[in-house]
Amino acid sequence: MADLEEVDLGTKSRPDLSQEPSFSNFIRNSSSESAQVIPITISPPEKETITPTDWAGGELNPQDAWLPITESRKGSTYSAIYHILASGIGLQALLLPVAFSTFGWVYGTIFLSLAFSWQLYTLWLLVQLHESESGTRYSRYVHLAVTAFGPKLGKLLTIFPVMYLSGGMCVQLIIIGGGTIQLLIRTVCKDGATCNAKPLTGTECYLAFMCMAIVVAQCFPNLNSIARVSLIGTITAIVYCTMIWALSIGKGRPRDISYDPLPLESTIATYGGILNALGIIFLAFRGHNVILEIQGTLPSSPKHSSHKRMWSGVTMSYVLIAMCLFPLAIGGYWAYGNKEPFSNGAILKAISQFHGHNTSQYVLGLIYIIIVINCLATYQIYGLVVFDNMEIRYTSRKKKRCPRWLRIVIRLLFGGLTFFIAVAFPFLGSLSPLIGGFTSVPLTYVYPCFMWIAIKKPRLHGGMWCTNVALGCFGLFLSLLFVAAAAWNLAVDGLNANFFKP
Repeated sequence: MADLEEVDLGTKSRPDLSQEPSFSNFIRNSSSESAQVIPITISPPEKETITPTDWAGGELNPQDAWLPITESRKGSTYSAIYHILASGIGLQALLLPVAFSTFGWVYGTIFLSLAFSWQLYTLWLLVQLHESESGTRYSRYVHLAVTAFGPKLGKLLTIFPVMYLSGGMCVQLIIIGGGTIQLLIRTVCKDGATCNAKPLTGTECYLAFMCMAIVVAQCFPNLNSIARVSLIGTITAIVYCTMIWALSIGKGRPRDISYDPLPLESTIATYGGILNALGIIFLAFRGHNVILEIQGTLPSSPKHSSHKRMWSGVTMSYVLIAMCLFPLAIGGYWAYGNKEPFSNGAILKAISQFHGHNTSQYVLGLIYIIIVINCLATYQIYGLVVFDNMEIRYTSRKKKRCPRWLRIVIRLLFGGLTFFIAVAFPFLGSLSPLIGGFTSVPLTYVYPCFMWIAIKKPRLHGGMWCTNVALGCFGLFLSLLFVAAAAWNLAVDGLNANFFKP
């Protein structure tokens, strides 16, 4: 039998999950003073049946030692920095100059700074909520949401967004990585002028990228073990961002560049364009769905909590992210003005369109290679969240660690599924503003504010209470506006739904 010891957690114990809270309840309740006694399992119980719903126990659950996210807690501040940078910098940032072409220099910089500050604040909230004073650790976003909002509401609000931002990100990485491989082949072969062999099709490029990603995934069993891969992802992300904005500025501005917003047909179109540009800025920041998982790789003890170490990593990481994103947005807008093409990898296509004739093919080829390597590294981080969720099902039923062969099968099945979705829906990137409006925006800007109120229970109408309620409600309002604007944009411009034709 397992040894149990009873610990009185006092007034700051985690919420009672038997009572399912709602938004109205936890906003009204500013504090609670109820002591409860919770048994802490020292060794895995023999007769108790563990189910996925028991995961609100965080560190108290013995499954933590069996799963890819929390299998190893030997990480450091540096490994956290690598993971944060590799997961936080993405090709969605290449659209920032498009947003600036709508707002101009001043408002573009202001909105980008506000979004940066807001998401940095919610990151601070998540880092603080990761570990309670009782020592319970919440190393998965869904489990923290279940603790804050209750089992039903927590899962309803977060399971789809987390899975989309993890599995869906892997699909988009296959689309981007495979498409970049195709561009690389065209660049090297000069559109068939120097190569006699038949060029690879889009499907074949997707398959090549997926195979490389799954081979890498088989070599690393847990999140902490891919720190070196994340380091490579960090270096490549910083390098390609720097090369792109430096190349844009260095080549000079094309003729007839204008910084005036393009005239639109109606007032509705004007407001829709503003909201779409604002959505581009807010969706440029990613990685909140894996921040708790990254913190879960750090060691923690009563004397040395993981909070300080993780926040140091977040601070240093976002200094570098700001150094990548702000020059990319400002430099890209200076170079191309309102001629920036509105498509995935906008500024990269602008370089090829305006400077392709006087830019070395080796430079363009190097950028493409770096982007492919970065996509491979980023795939590992987001893929592990899905692997972890799959292994939870097995360990919950069998009450033991997944065998090596099963982990291989899980990764192969996931790779095949993401490849199929990428080939079936190669236009998924065009739906990112719509889907991101009700997945990424709430997960990044809204839920952390409400989870802080639900768990920490700050003084009613106090500073923290008012700040989080205001930000959370305003974030929900923005989320609805972004979804409406993206849907309107699709209705007006249409969607190139090239099913199974990458």
